[in-house]
Amino acid sequence: MQQPVYQQPVYQQPMQPAYNPADHTAEFAADDISKNKVTAMAAYMLGIIGIVIALLAAPESPYASFHSRQALKLEIVNQLILLAMIVLIWTFIVPIVGAIAMLAIMVIRVILFFQVCAGKAKDAPLIGSLPFLK
Repeated sequence: MQQPVYQQPVYQQPMQPAYNPADHTAEFAADDISKNKVTAMAAYMLGIIGIVIALLAAPESPYASFHSRQALKLEIVNQLILLAMIVLIWTFIVPIVGAIAMLAIMVIRVILFFQVCAGKAKDAPLIGSLPFLK
């Protein structure tokens, strides 16, 4: 009768933390983030006026500039949806879908606002991957 052969246990290799390509927080200095958090918040919550305020209040800040670009992407998509809703108002489905899309953009704004509160710099969900305004 033959004895069973036991193998050595396989030890796990240490895992590297997962890289998130949408997270740009490491690209900015902690001092820049802490100084320009409020201007980045204004860019998301005040619409186009907030974007202008953020660009004028912190013209040298890469952190505020990043969030201004993200907020501008949201604003452009929001205005394009509004334009499509106005042009196709005579249909029934387009205004309803447009209203749902505008509500989704508002939710994205709130998510990004809270990420700014936490000192993060992440691309906007769904819209951040659009190639314009890099």
